[in-house]
Amino acid sequence: MKKEDLRIVFMGTPEFAVETLKALVDNHYKVVAVVTQPDKPVGRHGSVLQPSPVKQYALEQGLPVLQPEKMKDVAFVEMLRSYKANLQVVVAFRMLPEIVWAMPEYGTFNVHAALLPQYRGAAPINWAVINGETETGVTTFFLDHDIDTGRIIEQMKFPIPDDANVEYVYDGLMHLGARICLSTLDKIVEADGHPHSMAQVEDSLGLHHAPKIFKETCAIDWNKSTKQVYDFVRGLSPYPGAWTNMIDEQGRAVLLKIFRTTKTDMPADANPGQLRADKKHLYVACSDCWLRIDELQLAGKKRMDAIAFLNGMKEVEKYSLASV
Repeated sequence: MKKEDLRIVFMGTPEFAVETLKALVDNHYKVVAVVTQPDKPVGRHGSVLQPSPVKQYALEQGLPVLQPEKMKDVAFVEMLRSYKANLQVVVAFRMLPEIVWAMPEYGTFNVHAALLPQYRGAAPINWAVINGETETGVTTFFLDHDIDTGRIIEQMKFPIPDDANVEYVYDGLMHLGARICLSTLDKIVEADGHPHSMAQVEDSLGLHHAPKIFKETCAIDWNKSTKQVYDFVRGLSPYPGAWTNMIDEQGRAVLLKIFRTTKTDMPADANPGQLRADKKHLYVACSDCWLRIDELQLAGKKRMDAIAFLNGMKEVEKYSLASV
């Protein structure tokens, strides 16, 4: 088979997926159509519709774009079939019904931002950092009936430095995802559409899952260790941001987001969540040691470093941070 024989439908929505679609276009693969989410209402009244990053790039390249509300919609399925794709590539999209993923002759493969079977789910990058992993990666696998369980075609690893936040890992995996997609396509071409793949083998020690992140997921528990809180903060920074409530002596609370911290080995001689400060540093007690807070944001204020925060906040020791 030659690469020109492949007729590819690409499916994806966010910026993460654009890098892979761009790699397909730049490497002269025949992308016959792009499927993405419907335009999203934005603005105060939701009166403005914002196209997804994938749609914006696809239109710039003159690629046909499909935006189904429901993946089983008969009109959408027939339109998809009309492009006569023999392969579908999925990156950061939604769950597909069998009538869609089983349509092409060579199947549908997904680029997943984790080393499967670990971190199946919607937020694998966040959870890998939150859990203090030192390594993650990307996986290509054929879709089947269950989420993120199909046969693995290829994997590539990516190290996570101890000081990296989720933005760093996201950017690295975005580019690595494009690279593994091209490598997987090479394997498909070389194997006449049927590359070697292997069933996922689940670790006997258990699996880490990667469920969707919600606001309540991002609440900090100060009863955990300094290392656990440190990883939690960087696993949610810069977006959506780990948060806590700052409580004054009268019990009044204000929302506080924390974006960057530094571990210390100073034993905490206060209750978890208690604040302490010197002229240049702000600390919070965790279950074992003091954690230095370096960058934060009070509700209604701009994001700032600890020095700017302390300049505007007197007698900080009278405040505490509420654990969930």
